[in-house]
Amino acid sequence: MAAHEESRCENCIIRQLNSLKALKKEELKAISDSKETRTIKKGEPLFKEGEKLNGVFCVRNGVSKLSKISDNGKDQIVKIASKGEVMGQRSVIAEEATNLSAVALNDMEVCFIPKTNITARIEDNPAFTQAILKYMAQELKLADDVIVNMAQKTVNQRLAEVLLYLDKTFGQDDEGYLALILSRSDIADVVGTATELCIRTLAKFKKEQLLETKGKRIKLLDKKGLTQIKEGF
Repeated sequence: MAAHEESRCENCIIRQLNSLKALKKEELKAISDSKETRTIKKGEPLFKEGEKLNGVFCVRNGVSKLSKISDNGKDQIVKIASKGEVMGQRSVIAEEATNLSAVALNDMEVCFIPKTNITARIEDNPAFTQAILKYMAQELKLADDVIVNMAQKTVNQRLAEVLLYLDKTFGQDDEGYLALILSRSDIADVVGTATELCIRTLAKFKKEQLLETKGKRIKLLDKKGLTQIKEGF
């Protein structure tokens, strides 16, 4: 199948990963006719906190960080979004400014779907509405888990959990290092701690032979040991 045909919403396998799978073929064709494919370079924002969105972003390739600025000015990463994610749904549906910022962690290809296509489908497709509600419920659960982790788990536990999540979600490269390379600052922002403490904890894990590092790259050597730390043992 030609690349142009594959990029059509009705032919795209990416939609099977999100709420767009609930749409009918005719609805997908209408979206495909009005969407805009964009390339976002590493470090560039897709949108900023407080921005009013005129549509949603469906991730075809690449990874972004969704973060919020806390009262003390620290950037707290609340989620890492990858292939299949649809970002901006809550803002568009609620007609509110975005609560988070989204910045590309590597080069991305996204489809921008205008707001009118989303709201029209919500009005006349109950299955699509239900799919979006299910997605938002999952997001609320994720937010609850983040709050509990920040309040009850140690930095050691949270860092071990983040490393195992990156391994499970994005896999490893040909040399066994985590495929998704994050800066120490970004890892610290996901964990919810200071960069200096994150670096010291990584060094501690390295000394305990739980992992090894090569520049920014990290290889997990003892996943069982990291799992035990994650669970508080």
